[in-house]
Amino acid sequence: MVNLIGTYECKADAKGRLMLPVILKKQLSAVLDQGFVLKRSVFQPCIELYPMQEWNQVMAKVNTLNRFVKKNNDFIRRFTAGVKMVDLDASGRLLIPKDLHSFANISNEVVLSSSVNIIEIWDKDLYEKAIDDATVDFADLAEDVMGGQNFENDDLS
Repeated sequence: MVNLIGTYECKADAKGRLMLPVILKKQLSAVLDQGFVLKRSVFQPCIELYPMQEWNQVMAKVNTLNRFVKKNNDFIRRFTAGVKMVDLDASGRLLIPKDLHSFANISNEVVLSSSVNIIEIWDKDLYEKAIDDATVDFADLAEDVMGGQNFENDDLS
């Protein structure tokens, strides 16, 4: 499992390519040669970049769903809508396909935000708005999610 750290600002060029920051490439060095999957986020107007090994773990869970249950089939279709396999080019750039670029409303200023084992790719203005909007109730959210009720062995507190 990859554990990524950090939030980084970078620029996308006119063709939708962005250069991964060196520190992020270092963190991904063990998995760079396996490639990545880009997909729409389920909950936010951003794109998620999965290292291939992380994507394969997610898909192993998805593949346990019974496709003869309509809601499962609908979920799988929507979850995988617009999914693309990508690699870094020889210069270390990542090309964001136009449909995903449009989905996330990405301008030339981009934020790459680690989210444990994936990277969220945001338009900078939308990222800042999402962070600002979340600050109001973050304390309540932190208590609900990390307050011990969701963990069998609570070594965090």
